[in-house]
This record gives sequence, structure tokens and C-alpha cells, in this order.
Amino acid sequence: MLQIIQFIKQQWWIISAIILLLITLLSLTPLPHLPAVPGSDKVHHLLSYGALFFPIALARPKGWIWIGVFFFLWSGAIELIQPYVNRYGELLDMLANGVGLFCGFVIALLINMAIKK
Repeated sequence: MLQIIQFIKQQWWIISAIILLLITLLSLTPLPHLPAVPGSDKVHHLLSYGALFFPIALARPKGWIWIGVFFFLWSGAIELIQPYVNRYGELLDMLANGVGLFCGFVIALLINMAIKK
């Protein structure tokens, strides 16, 4: 388990960049209709943005809080653009994204605290 945590801490930039790219592509790809997937749309947002910020919050590079702010603003930009690509932009989606970012931070904080013991 510690090896996985160390890998995430070392590769935080690549992991988060890939997740951000996937979130952006999946959020802005025009679709004739949204696919039926299990679970709530808001839970998907929460999990995606939690996974996005987790590696950064775990590694805590210089300026990591500003990276989280950037991610929140990026999620807002996506919500503003989505109506132009046959998608729905929702304020509640952005709220779920923010909660996801916070959850990614809390989980990383708890893991870092557990490792230091």
C-alpha cells in the first residue's frame, strides 16, 4: 500500500493531468443524448473531481491550493461551455465538483496523517 501512495506522490502531475484531460474530453464531447450510467450525475462529478485533486493533495507540491482553485474554476468553465456542445451546464454540477475537490483533499490528508504515525 505504501508503494502505491509513494507512486502517486511521485507521479501526481501526470496522474492529475490525465484525469483533467479525461474529465474535459468527457464533459465537452457533443452527444445526441446522455448515456444511461448507473448512479447519480452529481456522484459522478464528486468522484471525478475527488480523483483529480487527490494526487495533488497527497503530494502537496508548491502552490497546491492554487491548483485546487484552478480546478474549481476549470469546472465552472466547463459548465459554461457545455450548453454550446449539446450538453447541460448546471450550477449544482459545479457544486458537486467543489465537494469532490474537498473530499479528495480530506482523503489525502487522512492518508498522510496515517502514514506519519
